[in-house]
Amino acid sequence: MNISMIACVGENLELGKNNDLIWHLPNDLKFFKQTTLGKTVIMGRRTFESLPGKLPKRRNVVLMLPDEEKIEDVDIYYDIPSLLNDLGDEEVFIIGGASIYKQFLNFAKKLYLTEVEASCDDASVYFPSFDKSKYTKTILGENSDNGINYKHVLYERID
Repeated sequence: MNISMIACVGENLELGKNNDLIWHLPNDLKFFKQTTLGKTVIMGRRTFESLPGKLPKRRNVVLMLPDEEKIEDVDIYYDIPSLLNDLGDEEVFIIGGASIYKQFLNFAKKLYLTEVEASCDDASVYFPSFDKSKYTKTILGENSDNGINYKHVLYERID
């Protein structure tokens, strides 16, 4: 099992509002695509619904409740133990939302976080707080879009 997470967060770990991203950063979207291409991406139903459609050239896995309307052309799981049991050794990415990040945080070996140098007072969802002293931190790159500065940071769990 090789679980990673990828997210774009503000200074207070803000993730989004109204089931959408807070910041629209074209170069961060390129980083997301480049990092997850060819991999399995795991998300909750609302995150899937916020996308324009199935993410191409990736295995799309959606965690949802059994009574929710089925989604076509994606792999659906109703519980985390079944999903974990089916994961191989290849790297898979948790891509949201907030409750999915929280449920998988203890399983994740790597956190690919885009750390935005801004905050959002009316965010509705947040990335779970984590103890940064339990991770090594590598800055993968720095960028700016639409006047907003941010860093791509890799946190790797120290075992």
